[in-house]
Amino acid sequence: MVGADASHAWASVCTCTDWLDLDPTNDQLADASYGELAHGRDYADVPPLMGVIFADSTGSVMDVAVDMIRVDRG
Repeated sequence: MVGADASHAWASVCTCTDWLDLDPTNDQLADASYGELAHGRDYADVPPLMGVIFADSTGSVMDVAVDMIRVDRG
């Protein structure tokens, strides 16, 4: 999948009886393999990385990763 190790968003649409989660990046429905970290009306409501860092460094690199492991609950 495109963006499997990258942050990206998908849309949730109210069908009047349920919510339908659509991932247009990968042309598929969002399923149980998608991990929701936050939800909002648009990107500005829930940016994946936000903050301020104070350092004397002249250069820096930010690296963020999320790995998910399925847990059987039954």
